[in-house]
Amino acid sequence: MNQSRRHLDTTAIAAVAPVVALLPVWLIAIGFFWLPLWMTSDVSYLFFATMAMLLGVVLFSRPVQRMVFARMLGARPPTSRELLALQPAWNIVSQANHFSPNRFVLTVVDSDETNAFACGGHLLVVSSYAIDHLRQDQLTGVLAHELSHHMGGHTVALTIAQWMSLPIIGLARLGIWLRDVSRRATTPFTERYVFVRFIVQTIAALLTAVSYVLLLGLNTAQTLNNRIGRASEFRADARAMEMGFGNELLSALRNTTRQANLIGMRLTPTISTLTHPPAGTRVAKLEALLKRDVAHKPQSARRHQ
Repeated sequence: MNQSRRHLDTTAIAAVAPVVALLPVWLIAIGFFWLPLWMTSDVSYLFFATMAMLLGVVLFSRPVQRMVFARMLGARPPTSRELLALQPAWNIVSQANHFSPNRFVLTVVDSDETNAFACGGHLLVVSSYAIDHLRQDQLTGVLAHELSHHMGGHTVALTIAQWMSLPIIGLARLGIWLRDVSRRATTPFTERYVFVRFIVQTIAALLTAVSYVLLLGLNTAQTLNNRIGRASEFRADARAMEMGFGNELLSALRNTTRQANLIGMRLTPTISTLTHPPAGTRVAKLEALLKRDVAHKPQSARRHQ
């Protein structure tokens, strides 16, 4: 069976919820960026917001993901040494799914934890620690899992949400910065003029309120994304098993759990990995899936005899 086609599953559809949660605060943030244009031209808000949203489509282009989006995520191209470890594993996965290895972009994020994530339409990001500490067969399991996110359409809504987050985060930070600057710069002057002090405090309160509203909307969307994303992780594990890499992924997950126990640390999640359930939970679920698959195979074979 050809595994290379993308099939949206229920978790990909549910992932639209964070985008919907972001939309109101995104419209507010875009409105602030549109105001200077409105004052100097006849560009309408609807046209500006539409163009800003459509501009995010370029993030799904392979060249843009390689040169721009990967850097936004803190990823980089693999070194020649890292490529020697990654490429053979990736060739096995791509061959099993009947497509060219060049269809997706392999990148590396410098990290001291065993981790990987998929993003955009073509990005596969693997941590430097995983490359250094996982065997080739385990890397095939990890890459098959991340490929499953792309095949299931899990990364589409995530990429859109990340694009929408940029003006929200930018405006929120600008608002807080301007509030702090206005307080420091005007305090000596406003001690003598009550009216001026009132105006400054009003502006500072307004900027603070806008920033907090934007960040609240962003946090709400992130919370939704975390909850929905956990389901997508389990679905990607199951799909990697269907591709034929279940045991390889299971071995990689066991390695992750073992390393964490040996080091005795609690890994701090990043924005990209907040959706990852505990490795131990994934191990238990994947073991159950593999046992069920083995149990069903003899019955299927008998039916075809």
